[in-house]
Amino acid sequence: MDAIVERVCGVDVGQATVVATTLIGAAHERATKQTRTFRTVTKELMELREWLLANGVTHVALEGTGIYWKPVHAVLEDAFEVIVGNAHHIKNVPGRKTDVKDSEWLADLARHGLIAKSFVPPKPLRQLRDLLRYRRKLVEGRTAERNRLLKLLETANVKLASVMSDVFGVSARRRDGDPGDDGAIRERTAAEKDGGS
Repeated sequence: MDAIVERVCGVDVGQATVVATTLIGAAHERATKQTRTFRTVTKELMELREWLLANGVTHVALEGTGIYWKPVHAVLEDAFEVIVGNAHHIKNVPGRKTDVKDSEWLADLARHGLIAKSFVPPKPLRQLRDLLRYRRKLVEGRTAERNRLLKLLETANVKLASVMSDVFGVSARRRDGDPGDDGAIRERTAAEKDGGS
């Protein structure tokens, strides 16, 4: 089968290192292979980028497993056509599994156009999604803390939920406990508010 891409790199991404294998050569010729290993710190990922640019690589193939591929993708996406493939669709090379063999296999599949490209949203959309996910986590955390506080108060026989419909609502925040009235809750009067109490 003839190659489709003449200058390609397969990158096997791990937690601590990435192994990159380039296959460079005309479609009808046997490709020249180079393999290098880089650590996953930003400085070395930039070295990977420079090495690929120096070799004239146009396409880079990664397996999209876990979250380890994301920093590599972020460094390479502006300079190359990055193909993030689903790991379940990429059949690993038979035999003993090594990072070098995996990177060679990815490069070979990409060279022949055999990796279906997974959808990776554009950078602004990814940033918006991250912010929205973070906001959702904060809201969920706030709700969990409120529920924990209500449970603690109920355990201490303080029955706020039976007196007001929303213990943490606006009207509840305008109410004040009156220790002299056997724990009953009374509403502040306009005079008290104006007086600064």
